[in-house]
Formats: sequence, C-alpha cells, structure tokens
Amino acid sequence: MTLVVAELRAGYGASQVLDGIEFRIAPGEVVTLLGRNGMGKTTTIRAIMGLLPGLGGRILGGEISFGDTALASPSAGLPPHRIGRLGLGLVPEGRQVFPTLNVEENLTATAASRHGPPRWTLPAVFALFPRLEERRRQPGAQLSGGEQQMLAIGRALMTNPALLLLDEATEGLAPLVRAEIWAVLARLKAEGMAILLIDKNLAAAMRLADRHVVVEKGRTVWTGSSQALAAAPQVRETYLHI
Repeated sequence: MTLVVAELRAGYGASQVLDGIEFRIAPGEVVTLLGRNGMGKTTTIRAIMGLLPGLGGRILGGEISFGDTALASPSAGLPPHRIGRLGLGLVPEGRQVFPTLNVEENLTATAASRHGPPRWTLPAVFALFPRLEERRRQPGAQLSGGEQQMLAIGRALMTNPALLLLDEATEGLAPLVRAEIWAVLARLKAEGMAILLIDKNLAAAMRLADRHVVVEKGRTVWTGSSQALAAAPQVRETYLHI
C-alpha cells in the first residue's frame, strides 16, 4: 500500500508547524525527510502515526492516507493503535523503550501477526541483532544507547509492519553502532520493506534511499532521487547545511 501525505498542515495550540507537506511512499520504497532542526520533520511523523491529539496538536489541512484508508484530516483521524494495525511501525525519536521490561518482554509486548505467518518473530529479530539475544534478560534501562536503538527497531519490526518509520535513526550513536544500523536498514530495503527515515547522516541516507523530501519551515521545498540531490549543491547548501 502507498502512503500519501497531501498538503498537510498541522500545529500545536495556536502555533502552526506544518504548512504544506507533500510526499508519497510506494511499497518497497525508502524515502527520507531531510531538513534542519525545527523544520517539521518529527511533527510530520507524529501526524502520520496519529500522535498529535495526545500532544496538544491537530491537523489543520490536507490529509494522510495509507492505501484506501484515510489516516488523518482536519475533520477525522484514526488513533495510533488503529494506524499500527494497518501496518505502520514507528521507531520514535529518543527510542522510548520500556525501561523496566527486559529485552524479550519489550519485543513480545508489541508482537503482531497481520496476514498469515509473521516474518518478524523473536528468533528473526535476534538473528538481525545478535546483541539483543545476549541481553535478552536485561531491563531496557540497563542497555546502552545503541542497544536501546536496536531494541526500538526490533520492537517496531515485531508488529510486522508494511511501512517502517524511523525518527533520527542513528542520532547520538557510536560509529560502529551507526554502521550496524545502516546495514540493517539496507537489509530491510533489500527484503522489500518500505521505510520513511529521518537522519542527519546525509551521505548514508543518500546511499540507502530511493528519494528524498526536503522540508523547510513546514513545507516540502524539494523532492528527488539521490542522484538528483548529489547534483544539486544549492539545495544541500540552502536547506541542509547549518
């Protein structure tokens, strides 16, 4: 199913954050949201996942759909648990693992099989992240930042999503852990999983993604392939460099 974000406008209270976000993600496609801090990337993810109402936000205009199902519009919106059941899995900024549950409990707490035998089971996640199996009895709070990010990705995969959304996939991680996360994302792409990705590592994102959506002040200002972005130094300089 294709995710479509059309002319999305949203905000918190009296503050408007998004003022015309537009993009789509087809099955099996990897798309990045790029832009400097504070430009609306995380708010876009929250809008897709139905999280804005719980954070004092709301959709002001436009709409979001996944396949034939409307996820959000100014007049209606699905709650996060129903959006998750449709096949969207979130790896949130800050990881947000359950601190008192151990690794195995964190993973099994979100496990779901949507259509037939699940692709992502506990053994499959442990095969993807062997370090998690080694620490399967440790509470989430006792894991390193890199291990918590692996756990957050594994937890999202255990919902067996059709589309994986990652907000700041490798922020604050050690270089070796970052490389491992990028390798895992490349493997997921090779297996046909659709991915929406926010990350500051532009070089790695350009190697992985099919297309990039550049956001400035809550608006989509540029969309194109990695090859097109590499050939557009003015876009990188104007919208992506601090």
